[in-house]
Amino acid sequence: MSGPALVPPCPGWKEDLPGPCDSTLLQPNLGNQTPNHQDDIYLEIPRSAMAYRGVVSALTLLYLIWALSDLPWMINHTDLTDLESVLLLGFMYALYSWSSIILFRADLAPPRDLPIRFNRARHKIYAYNFKHQWWNPFDKGKVVPVSYEWSQVRAERWSRTSPLKWGVTLSIVVPGTNNVIDRFPLVTMGADQYAWAYICTYMQQGPSALPPPGEHKDHNDLLWYEIALRLAPKVNWPADMDLESRTAP
Repeated sequence: MSGPALVPPCPGWKEDLPGPCDSTLLQPNLGNQTPNHQDDIYLEIPRSAMAYRGVVSALTLLYLIWALSDLPWMINHTDLTDLESVLLLGFMYALYSWSSIILFRADLAPPRDLPIRFNRARHKIYAYNFKHQWWNPFDKGKVVPVSYEWSQVRAERWSRTSPLKWGVTLSIVVPGTNNVIDRFPLVTMGADQYAWAYICTYMQQGPSALPPPGEHKDHNDLLWYEIALRLAPKVNWPADMDLESRTAP
């Protein structure tokens, strides 16, 4: 296998996938996902900030209840006249608080969906990205929508063993070079290179070359028990980008 073509390669690089105008021998497939929208003008696919939204919040709440219920016992068994013991207790509960806030933010701060739109008519890609500093409990994060020419997009397959994860990253290059100027995930632990084949087939040949999609799902149409998603921000594209990404020139 030859080495990575892009500079720099994505972390955990395993393989460069075919370019945006190259043919692919893989069967187009989005796995268990269905497009948010698909017609002759644009394709929108969903992305999730993490799998099983709400599980982390629920476990964090149980962890916090346990830590607080244990506080009276810890105080009773701490020598409050010993400065070192008091500082150790304070540090322990500061660490509990810091980790709890980080875990809650990781689950609740990202938007309900992080869609990517592929506009055939304009030959452009529009990504609804979310940026945040995971270690900073005061950082709420922010949405950073971006738009690039389809010809600038490259795809890389990656994997790592600790923890076990895999996926496909989209990299944006300076035109005419392999120098990466932006990078964001396409899929994580999902259809991988088959999802990229689906997108390339759509952009090159149109929706008629793809298997009929399942029923489209609105990312704001939630089930009653999806509490974490209800608390998460709604998807809100900038008005100009929203209109451009859904229409032909």
